[in-house]
Amino acid sequence: MLVLFETAAGYAIFKVLDESKLQEVDSIWKEFETPEKANKVVKLKHFEKFQDTTEALAASTALVEGKIGKNLKKVLRKIAAKEAHEQLAIADAKLGGVIKDKVNISCVHTSMVTELMRGIRNQVDGLITGISSREMAAMSLGLAHSLSRYKLKFSPDKVDTMIVQAISLLDDLDKELNNYIMRCREWYGWHFPELGKVITDNLAYCKCVRAVGDRINFATFDLSELLPEEVETEVKAAAEISMGTEVSEEDINNILHLCDQVIEISEYRSQLYDYLKNRMMAIAPNLTVLVGELVGARLIAHAGSLLNLAKHPASTVQILGAEKALFRALKTRKDTPKYGLIYHASLVGQTTPKNKGKISRMLAAKAALAIRYDALGEDTNAELGVETRAKLESRLRHLEEKGLKRISGTGKALARAEKYQHKSEVRTYDPSGDSTLPAVPKKRKFEEVEEEEQPTEIKVKAKKAKVEVVQEEEEIEEETPKKKKKKKKIKVEEEEAEAVEVEVEEEEPSTSTAAETPKKKKKKKKKVKQEEDE
Repeated sequence: MLVLFETAAGYAIFKVLDESKLQEVDSIWKEFETPEKANKVVKLKHFEKFQDTTEALAASTALVEGKIGKNLKKVLRKIAAKEAHEQLAIADAKLGGVIKDKVNISCVHTSMVTELMRGIRNQVDGLITGISSREMAAMSLGLAHSLSRYKLKFSPDKVDTMIVQAISLLDDLDKELNNYIMRCREWYGWHFPELGKVITDNLAYCKCVRAVGDRINFATFDLSELLPEEVETEVKAAAEISMGTEVSEEDINNILHLCDQVIEISEYRSQLYDYLKNRMMAIAPNLTVLVGELVGARLIAHAGSLLNLAKHPASTVQILGAEKALFRALKTRKDTPKYGLIYHASLVGQTTPKNKGKISRMLAAKAALAIRYDALGEDTNAELGVETRAKLESRLRHLEEKGLKRISGTGKALARAEKYQHKSEVRTYDPSGDSTLPAVPKKRKFEEVEEEEQPTEIKVKAKKAKVEVVQEEEEIEEETPKKKKKKKKIKVEEEEAEAVEVEVEEEEPSTSTAAETPKKKKKKKKKVKQEEDE
């Protein structure tokens, strides 16, 4: 059996002397405890040394990619010509398949081969002659640096680590500036409290305090370079009637020193922002056009690098930065967040709250494509970002206008909608639904009245109501003589009802007192007289 062993100095091919010692995998390491024992197991048959680091780098990259280099192919062909019947032990199974196809040598890769490679690596200095250990270490170090540089594809313009550090520093500067400015306003506010209400800009406030100092100097100092004329006159008027306390020169000097720090940090912050803008346009131009410099830099910093961000799907890019809200929503079974860091992009910010979710989803989908184009593409132009942003803006206008367009298809044709026609139906009022009581006919038969037993008191009330109705009808007859026929019918009905009531009263026992009966007789006499008069 032959063993192919790769080193930083070159390719080494060993011959296994005693294969019986390799049968027990767990005890192979005992055969390589010393160089003497190792020489009894394997023997160096051929060593192909690399000429320089470039050749070593080419050979190592070919092995990493699973290919055979030119030098290795020459060595294997020599071996195949001499000892074609021997098996070749290799450390990579993929490389074995390539060797068998190209050179027609049977390859072996088992756990025994792995332990054998480990033993050879431990005693490589004693097995390979002609190369000192110091020279081997230097070659290994040089090849490691070259291989790492090749893997990274080193380019100063493509280093996204600078972006991660710059955006982190920018956030820290914003926090420090806010703290310093708040402290400066509060400190100087004891001396001149009205100045803080007049000057709202923080940097202009600190520059005015740094230039003037004491409140008394505002009346004579020229602030035309720092403030507009209206604000300047207002500040001078407020300085004359200020309610602030008097402070010493030492206090003013400390406040001025704080103002110097605020001004310096503000200038450095603007400089750092310009640097970040240039870096983003160099590394991720399409992402910068879509979401802006700050949002793009925060996305890269959150993912760790531009390549890691390119591995994320669009749904992850959309909620990147809202992990806490996402897992809290999943835990409580509520709605998941619609956006994370991408919420601060200009396209999402200028939409209505109703459409923010749609726009953030579309922007995340297009941003994922732009990130992959920037990270893996060879071109450094921003044409893709410009075209994509134009499409997103047109889609945004479409959502805002609420136009009727087809989502599928060409998207140019308008959707057909029938013309609206108002069809009104005139409905009349139905009085039958006002009462739920059954309808009673006006004329009652004498038999039904006899069966009903009602108390006498209720009958008296009914008689009074009938008398009043009769009197009202007499008045209406004088005004309208045309309705005489109807009134005669009503009188006949009343006479019949009175006759029925008299019969019922005679049948029923007299429950009322003796004083009530003459009253009823008098009322009957009055009705009879009225009828005779008519």
